Amino acid sequence: MSELEHRIVIFAPVGKDARLIGQVLGQARLACHICTELGDVVKELQQGAAGLFVVEEAFNDAFLREITGFLAVQPAWSDLPVLVLSKEGLDSPGVQRIFEQVGNVTLLERPVRRATLVSAALSAGRARRRQYEMREVDRRKDEFLAILGHELRNPLAPIRTAMDVLNTIPGTDPKVRSISQVVERQVRHLTRLVDDLLDVARITNDKVALQRERVSLATVLQHAVEICRQQIDAAGHTLDLRQPAGSVLLFGDRARLVQSLANVLGNAAKFSPPRSTIHLYADVDDKDIVFTVRDHGAGLEPEACSRIFDLFVQGRAGRSHSLGGLGIGLSLTQRFTNMHGGSVSVASAGVGKGCEFVLRMPIVVPERRSKERSATGPSSAHSDDSLRIMVVDDNEDGADMLQVMLEMEGCTVAKANDGQAAIALAGRFRPHAILMDIGLPDMQGHEAARRIHEMEGGEDIVFIAMTGWGHDEARRHASDAGMQHYLVKPVDLNVLRKYLSEIRDQALQRA
Repeated sequence: MSELEHRIVIFAPVGKDARLIGQVLGQARLACHICTELGDVVKELQQGAAGLFVVEEAFNDAFLREITGFLAVQPAWSDLPVLVLSKEGLDSPGVQRIFEQVGNVTLLERPVRRATLVSAALSAGRARRRQYEMREVDRRKDEFLAILGHELRNPLAPIRTAMDVLNTIPGTDPKVRSISQVVERQVRHLTRLVDDLLDVARITNDKVALQRERVSLATVLQHAVEICRQQIDAAGHTLDLRQPAGSVLLFGDRARLVQSLANVLGNAAKFSPPRSTIHLYADVDDKDIVFTVRDHGAGLEPEACSRIFDLFVQGRAGRSHSLGGLGIGLSLTQRFTNMHGGSVSVASAGVGKGCEFVLRMPIVVPERRSKERSATGPSSAHSDDSLRIMVVDDNEDGADMLQVMLEMEGCTVAKANDGQAAIALAGRFRPHAILMDIGLPDMQGHEAARRIHEMEGGEDIVFIAMTGWGHDEARRHASDAGMQHYLVKPVDLNVLRKYLSEIRDQALQRA
């Protein structure tokens, strides 16, 4: 805790109360800060405080608005102690309003003894210290999850690339291909679990920022269905998919939109009996996009509808279900939908009667455009050996698998395992693009990218960051270093192929 977080903030704008409280607490060696103006109170609390001392007379409408607004946006670990000095105690109608609106209130009836005043302040300080300790625990937990995600993604990357290579080798034994597809599906599932855990850590600490872009509705639907396809097919479900005719453009975070919809669709597939029909409808309502997912499965009890979006709640996996899950997906869906300015709701006629989820977001682009760039793989017209790609990764298995995949795409590939080697190699190899890991053993990938950018011809190189770090701060550092693209391990190879196609086109234009 900092010094500011140890202090007691005092607000008693009338009479001598503030000075007297400060003197009494000061004699007990408690740090105090007296606010003389309403506007100073929240400002001081935002810098840190062990508690707030207020006289009842200060609780006018303006102060109540200020303090309740501050308390409403406290972090999850925080519950600021508020100590109120009152002449009439619980008999005062003003005190009743304070209890109802403020929350963690300790009432001290005047005249109050010095010992009582000091004891209340010390108790508030002890409680507040425990809260700050929980903040530190949360911070360490988030750091652990971020490191865990990074460490899990590193081995997942070469596994996924290897499976992709196996699936594209002509003449591969069908049994081998079938086994590799099983591994690929499980890697994809594990990646989703890792991403969900990291998203929970980031979003509960307000560390998630939407990466808004224009994206077609068809693309969002296609990717969400692709994520859930294996789960749907394995249960023998039929998917009834309906969407508007023509092209509809959305302005939102492509990954979060897909994730939100896939979480609800996967939930429907999980809790529906085998060979059911699952309905996925997308409709445009003025500027709103409305997704509806309806199933005929386990349903929800009425009280579960109100808490199904809470973290770690599994409302439908009751005694009749032995289904797993972390109870995270629907909570993330609600939070991402809200971040897009929308809402998500659920309705159910009861247990065994299915559910209907509705996601509504005001993100439809008014002028719809039908011309969109293709996101398919590299064009055969440009499939030649002229595209030079440099892979920089200290994970040798990952680098080797990427080299195999890239060479199968017709690229010329060179590898480096640390930053210094990459800088030296770039001068000789003169790559069109560099796939750069961030956590290199001798320097950060950002620094290596900066140095290569400064070399002659370096300004034309396209950098694609490839890393296990998926948080927004890491993306910002990569962008500041001049990295044009950012891929989180295990890399989506279709996205990588799209970037390679664009890089090949650019190289041909410059030639």
